[in-house]
Amino acid sequence: MSIYQLSDTVSVASQIRPDDVASFADMGYTTIICNRPDGEDFGQPTADEMSAACAASDVAFHHIPVDRSGLTKEMVENFGNAVTQSKGKVLAYCRSGQRSSMLWQASGSP
Repeated sequence: MSIYQLSDTVSVASQIRPDDVASFADMGYTTIICNRPDGEDFGQPTADEMSAACAASDVAFHHIPVDRSGLTKEMVENFGNAVTQSKGKVLAYCRSGQRSSMLWQASGSP
């Protein structure tokens, strides 16, 4: 998994796993955003699995899936709201981090 810092508060990553969440919480991430639709790849953790891992580590979780259809205004707004409402650092992830990076850029989030 690769992590790229986009700003002081937002980083993006390739696919993470439920057992990674506690480490991210220890690193100061208080919000995780999943930008992958469930079932995109075989063996990928579901949004429900990731949400449960986040809840166990007291990390907010948002599922804003971006599929082949691309970004919508609603996705961009939801991403921006998740970032601005976070009480700390945000980690957004998808398969490579690219969709998450595009959402961050489109949202104008800090």
